[in-house]
Amino acid sequence: MSGAVISGASYILVHVPHIMMVAGTTQLLEKDNPRSDYYKKAFSHIRNYEDAVAYAPNQAYIGNMFPDDLKNIKRPWYQNPIPGAKRFGLYGEIMPEDEFFGLMAISDVFDLVILEKNFVERIKEKLSSHPLITENDLKRLKPGQSKEVIERYIEEGAVELKASEELIGCVRKAHDRDETLSSHVMVENLATKASAVLALKHLFKNTGVAPEEIDYIIECSEEACGDMNQRGGGNFAKAIGEIAGCLNATGADMRGFCAGPTHALIAAAALVNSGVYRKVAVVAGGATAKLGMNGRDHVAKGMPLLEDVLGGFAVLISENDGINPVIRLDSIGKHTISAGASPQAVMQYVVYNPLDAIGLKPTDVDKYAPELQNPEITEPAGAGDVPKANYKMIAAIGVKRGDIKKEEMDSFVDKHGVPGFAPTQGHIPSGVPVIGHVRDKILEGTMTRAMIIGKGSLFLARMTNLFDGISFIMEKNPGIKKEAPRDIDLTSCVAEAFREFAEYLEKRGKTDVP
Repeated sequence: MSGAVISGASYILVHVPHIMMVAGTTQLLEKDNPRSDYYKKAFSHIRNYEDAVAYAPNQAYIGNMFPDDLKNIKRPWYQNPIPGAKRFGLYGEIMPEDEFFGLMAISDVFDLVILEKNFVERIKEKLSSHPLITENDLKRLKPGQSKEVIERYIEEGAVELKASEELIGCVRKAHDRDETLSSHVMVENLATKASAVLALKHLFKNTGVAPEEIDYIIECSEEACGDMNQRGGGNFAKAIGEIAGCLNATGADMRGFCAGPTHALIAAAALVNSGVYRKVAVVAGGATAKLGMNGRDHVAKGMPLLEDVLGGFAVLISENDGINPVIRLDSIGKHTISAGASPQAVMQYVVYNPLDAIGLKPTDVDKYAPELQNPEITEPAGAGDVPKANYKMIAAIGVKRGDIKKEEMDSFVDKHGVPGFAPTQGHIPSGVPVIGHVRDKILEGTMTRAMIIGKGSLFLARMTNLFDGISFIMEKNPGIKKEAPRDIDLTSCVAEAFREFAEYLEKRGKTDVP
């Protein structure tokens, strides 16, 4: 049993329609394609902020509804908005893009984000009413520049920033010749950093833990920062911690494509369990490249561009307090190099091997959380309902093993599965969005355990054809068992000590015991 617990979680979304159009890979590829008119059509399919907030999966992500509640909302969800939907939720918020531009500027320490002077004043006023933006944060907002200066930077290759079609700033390149420090990459990096900062701030609010209490930060988003000499060698973790006020922390980044967060959470639990650190924050920001990734199919089917939000999260791993759910380090599932890439092999190694290790049946797990992509995003692109496909595979193997009856497969999927509700940035959907929900259910006594599953396509880097999979079980804390104090007979202890001392002297030829 682990001595590490999940003490809290936060989840944030940022509605970024402009960044989607200037930094999303699909849009960039289509923009200069003379045979495609997608880019021109895409603008008429952009959602406004209010629609993004009222979108049911987004409300589930920030904690205003349990994911299972999505089963009771008619699809398509984008045609059935939630009445009275709120920006702030139990775990975080959905931030509008103009405020996020301000947060990017606050997170920038190299004067790469240039904002227009009137916009700076407007956004400073808006951010001053944000419950988590401090006076010190606002001091980081530098005075703005004129539109003429901004337009000159754009002519030199800077990425423009617009709010409601108004030019309000740009992001400059950080080096004249280094492609890894280009303006496009700086937008990626600063968006990742700023969204992670927002998630970390919400984590501190949700847990009541002060930033100074964090010992270590593991950052596990999909992006990697660096320069031409070490392309992924940078450190988002300390950069994020610096802005969030984690003065006593160090940290590093951990990458594993979509499975990265699960690797990071297991590493955090191991560090705490070993006593190296007391409090570890696992955090990730959004991936701008994935914005509008399936946009071609959404536009072709007359849908809004649903991939218009950056996702972020943070989880606090702490020493066992006897209350919060534990991470079972004695039943880690891992897809080994020798396992093979078939879906059956992946589920055997990631789901059933760890269950067998501690004598559990598949029905003993209340909820499985594999790839929790929103099916409304993936189905139009032909990928189907990814979460449901995972649950069906888990159930099918259970039937083959004799753990589940064949006629129980559908009910197993419905009871033990979680509807997909997360944005399609790979590291965000893969298991982690349900941790906050499950933790609350366990603490209120309506759930016992869940399995968090991370899966990744390692072949995307063209370094291997291997697949990745890793999992852990989070479950109800059994409490800290204290040994009953033993009654000590002092007279017997003293007599035993004299006897042993006498034997010691006798062995050395001395019989006169003092």
